[in-house]
Formats: sequence, C-alpha cells, structure tokens
Amino acid sequence: MSTKNLFTPLNVGRLTLNNRIIMAPLTRCRSNPEGHIPSELMIQHYADRADAGLIITECSMITPLTSAFYYEPGVYSEAQLSAWKKITDAVHAKGGKIFCQIWHAGRAAHPSLNNGIQSVAASAIAIKGFTHAVGGKVSHAVPRELTVNEISDVVELFATAAKNCVDIAGFDGVEIHAANGFLIDQFLRDGSNQRIDNYGGSIENRARFLNEVLEAVTSAIGGDRVGVRLSPINGYLGQTDSDPAALTEYLAKLVNNFELAYVHVLRRDSTGVVSGDYLPVYRKYYKGILIGNAGYSREEADEAIFDNEIDAVAFGEAYVANPDLVTRFERRAPLNTPNPKTYYTPGPEGYNDYPKMDN
Repeated sequence: MSTKNLFTPLNVGRLTLNNRIIMAPLTRCRSNPEGHIPSELMIQHYADRADAGLIITECSMITPLTSAFYYEPGVYSEAQLSAWKKITDAVHAKGGKIFCQIWHAGRAAHPSLNNGIQSVAASAIAIKGFTHAVGGKVSHAVPRELTVNEISDVVELFATAAKNCVDIAGFDGVEIHAANGFLIDQFLRDGSNQRIDNYGGSIENRARFLNEVLEAVTSAIGGDRVGVRLSPINGYLGQTDSDPAALTEYLAKLVNNFELAYVHVLRRDSTGVVSGDYLPVYRKYYKGILIGNAGYSREEADEAIFDNEIDAVAFGEAYVANPDLVTRFERRAPLNTPNPKTYYTPGPEGYNDYPKMDN
C-alpha cells in the first residue's frame, strides 16, 4: 500500500501536480503603482519557484481604485494581463503550474491610495486602527455600503477577471480570495456585515455573495480551474464572527456545489485572539481537495497529508526566502531565514536575492 506525503502527485481540477508543496499567495508590493502592472522582477520571482506543485499568486485587483497595498498588481487592464502573460510563460517553461488569486479589497482599500474614492463594503463600518498609505500611517476610512445592484456588478467583475486570467494572461486557473478581512470575507462574517437585506443576517444570506461569485466564476471558466481561500477564524483587519463553527460548517457544505479544483483554508487566527482549528470541519463536510495553510513545518505537513487531514500544504514565509523550497524539503536541508524588513519594499532586495542551495 502506497503512502502519501508532500512529494506524492496530486490531481487538482484538470491539473496533475508534481507534488503537494503549494506556494501560498504572498503580497510583496513589487508591481508598478502607476497602473498596477506586474514588474519585470516578478518574472524571475515566480519562475524561480516553478517546481512548487502549484503557485498561487499574490492577490490581484479585479477593478481599478480598490488598492489596499499601493504596489499590488491587477488583472483588469490589457497592460496588466500582458505583463502577467510573461510570468505565466516563464513558469510554464519550467514545467510549473500557476493560479492567480483574484481579489476585491472592500473596506481595506483606502481613499488616499485610490484618488480619494471612498471604499465599499458589506456595511458602512470602518476597520479599527491604522493602515499604511503613501504618506505614512492613516486611520482606516469608513466605507460605503454596496447596493444590491453594485453587488451584482462586482460578481460580474470576478467572472470577467477569471476569464481574462485564463484566456489572456495564460493562468491555469484562479483562486477566489474570500479570506482575511477583504470584501467577500466582509460579507461572510457578522462583525463586518450588519445588512438587513438578502445579503445580511442569517449565515445563508451572508454567504450569498460568495455563492454568486462562485457560480459566476465557475460558469465562466469551469469549476476545475477554480479554487477558493477561506479563513474561518482569522482576525486580520478586525474580522470577527459570533459563531465561526456554524459559519464554517455551512461554507464547507456550500462549496461542494461547484466541483472546485480545491479549497484553501488558513487554519489559524493571525492575530492570536481566537484559538482552534476548523480544518477538520472542512475535511468532514467538503468532498474535494483541501489545502491547509499557516505555520506548517515539513514534518507536520507530511504527517497531516499521510493522516488524510489535508491533501496539500501551502507554504508562505518559507517561500519568501527559499526559491528552491522543494529541493530543500527533498534533501531535508536547512532553510534560509526571511527578512521581514524587505517583505513590502519595492526592489530586488529580499525578493530575488535569496541564495539557492546550488549557488
């Protein structure tokens, strides 16, 4: 009887991955802020990591004037898609596979980064605290509540972005970002969704927006090209929910309707406020490929896959500093240590200069 581990091939949608080591989506702020066009630096960065079973790109804007990071890429213009095509071609030339994470920041976008345009959200509730803008720290702004018609428009933006990612930019598929306090997650959780219409109140209503995005995107490119990222308890950007267990169970059942390539779950609260791990709920109710993320070591990842707790593991910080992470895992070699000071600083330092084992 064969055993499963990080190096066992895995069928994900229409793809067969060479291994189960996934590159997690990592915002690195290396795009051109004028037009949010992926930079030349990004070609090498992603190509260097092409031996991952699957690369999931950093979150990419589906529409203008929704920037939360200033230097993040988009997928809504011809120039952006052309630049991404250079990246996907470079990854494919090395035998890699790559999904684009498509994203709307919602209330995490700030007017100072978007020509003064007010951000939008499920409800007109600001994130507490500060964010980083061009001139330094600024208070999060109060967003405008989306109208029902505007919600439909955003759903179509997701579908259009997905189709353009596959048809024009050459991605193998897309990951819908429904986690970490951004727009879809803002609808899902009752701490940020105080609506009184069909998109608020009950869990079914709060999940309606995600359901409509999944319907539109899978109709546009096929469910076997679509993943979704969820974060049941992450408190990033002030997210809370009164009953995360019930919400998690509902979503774990809901995603079965779409024959997705995978579901990608952030298992922890990055703020450390909420304890627990809802991955077992997804394993119990979701019938497809389950990717776990957050703080896995090589050994824990192997054990979790062997025990069928998950099917693959997405590594984040490890991929920041180790372009040859697959090789290092194979050889059980030490890992480079990432430098947090260069995580979001435009330029090659801390991005394309981490050494490989053979160098």
